[in-house]
Amino acid sequence: MKRHPILSEALRLFFPLAALHGALWPFLWVLVGGYDLPFAHDITPSQWHAHEMIFGTYGMALAGFLVAAVPEWTDTKTSTGNTLLCLAALWLPARIIGALGADALSLLAGVFDLAFLVGIAAIIGRAMLERRTTKHLAFLAWLLLFAGAEAGVRYAWQVGDVELASRMLEAALCIFIVLFSLSASRINVVVINLALDPTGESSPYRPHPGRRHMAGAMVTLYLVAKLAFPDSDVSAWLALAAGAAFFDRLAEWFVGRAAFKTEVLLLAFGNAFAGIGFLALGATRLSFNLSSAAGLHMLSLGALGCAVMAVFIIAGLRHTGRNLDRLPWQAHVSAGLMILAALVRVLPEFDALSTIAPYHHGLSAALWALSFGVWLHGFMPFMLRPGVDEQGACG
Repeated sequence: MKRHPILSEALRLFFPLAALHGALWPFLWVLVGGYDLPFAHDITPSQWHAHEMIFGTYGMALAGFLVAAVPEWTDTKTSTGNTLLCLAALWLPARIIGALGADALSLLAGVFDLAFLVGIAAIIGRAMLERRTTKHLAFLAWLLLFAGAEAGVRYAWQVGDVELASRMLEAALCIFIVLFSLSASRINVVVINLALDPTGESSPYRPHPGRRHMAGAMVTLYLVAKLAFPDSDVSAWLALAAGAAFFDRLAEWFVGRAAFKTEVLLLAFGNAFAGIGFLALGATRLSFNLSSAAGLHMLSLGALGCAVMAVFIIAGLRHTGRNLDRLPWQAHVSAGLMILAALVRVLPEFDALSTIAPYHHGLSAALWALSFGVWLHGFMPFMLRPGVDEQGACG
């Protein structure tokens, strides 16, 4: 029986599901619930919100990327059909429970989320075993740590330890930043070279090898210090080092007009937001007059929002056989909305745009949701139709 195109590759199904969740969740939480959830009592709605952003929207986006990219990198068979439907079925129940803020069902939701993440890990591990390679072991290791952070959040909620839950959520955020850094080290090179030479016949952009992984290494050290020595200022200095490392990565991005192409600019903003976010976390710990929420939102909305949207646009086109030289208008608009959502959310916390301070939470949520909605409008037809050729995607 002929398989529907949307079940032919993970990102064709998982990216739209992640975008749909990203478009609906802020609407339900902010506009319908008024920053509250109907069954949230012991667990604060703000922690439900953070969890659903990281493990819901971003988690499904990560699954779409890894389940499609790792088989491509290892030249092994990609997961299709019922495998993808089973993974989606594991992801969905926790999203329904999260949308309701059903404290009593949190452990059940955690079981589904852990099964979902372990399923992705099994697919990655199988591809590596089949190819007998450890080249992509870092992705598998960090994905399992991400699952560990999920287990930590659920445990903290179960025992009523709000502080531990907060630390585990920040750990999950940092782990996702490392995964973004690992992915970007591959994607950046491909995308910038295609921006410089759309034919793909040359590779004029060749970053220094040390700059490809330094940011991820610094975030790792920050995460270890933050968890092991929460009261020490060591984590503050490591946060500053991580921020500097992300800006150092951008030091080689002087590639002329190609830097202003939407797909390149979105990746640049992702790295820049990550740099600013970690600098803000370090400054907060060192007693500068700055809220810790500023750095965390710079990372969650800014860095990861731009990273996820960049992958949605780049892989969404390349994996359906389309080139990056002519992006649909929805790609430009969704990218701009994502950047604007991050700026609107964090600038008042940096004492800028203070006039919108009473409304910036809701406005940012609306822009973030609209960004995913616009992407769905433009890219869903690509996911539902067969690819126009056999062009590769992730280098």
